[in-house]
Amino acid sequence: MMGGTGGLSASARLLILSDMQTPLGPRKRVKRFDLPGSAHELTFSCSRGRPLLEDDAFKRLLSGAIDAAVERHGFRLLGFVYMPEHVHLIVLPVRADARVASLLFAIKRPHAYRVKQTMERLGDTRLEQLMVHERPGRRVFRFWQEGGGYDRNLTGEKTILAAIQYAHANPVRRGLCSSPAEWKWSSWHHYEGEGAPDPDLPTVHGFP
Repeated sequence: MMGGTGGLSASARLLILSDMQTPLGPRKRVKRFDLPGSAHELTFSCSRGRPLLEDDAFKRLLSGAIDAAVERHGFRLLGFVYMPEHVHLIVLPVRADARVASLLFAIKRPHAYRVKQTMERLGDTRLEQLMVHERPGRRVFRFWQEGGGYDRNLTGEKTILAAIQYAHANPVRRGLCSSPAEWKWSSWHHYEGEGAPDPDLPTVHGFP
């Protein structure tokens, strides 16, 4: 079930794994457990670790895909951070039939489809770079790295809050900004910010 960083460049793996440390140490590759009442800390990457999410238009499309998938598949979005080449989500299932694999599929597939449409419309030269030979005679567009990414179960409010706060600090640790407040693309602003919700960002539900 679990995907990893296979297929990524060495530098991309190093960047992503450095962001995947937690207050309790590195995440381990484990099977996915859809446990009732257990939140999930998810990380998934752009194809081959490319910094495709440096494009604000692609991030806005991702926000829309997350909102639709969370509502459809029975989750609450507790926190998120968009990094240039990967995404962190903290989600909580609120229905008995909620499944992380279904949620991720419902985020990635429509998002990639809309990105491809946008690139075709704009004549984006990166489009050809994202076409891969899936098998002889079949080429497909691949925005997201294959596989399920990383999934860590979280139980208890303190553990969940620590994971959210740690994710918020990732852009600072990477040198992308000097404080979480300066990074537009995270849920920090939901928990600490002021003013109206940003329409470019997915809806954060917070704790039930």
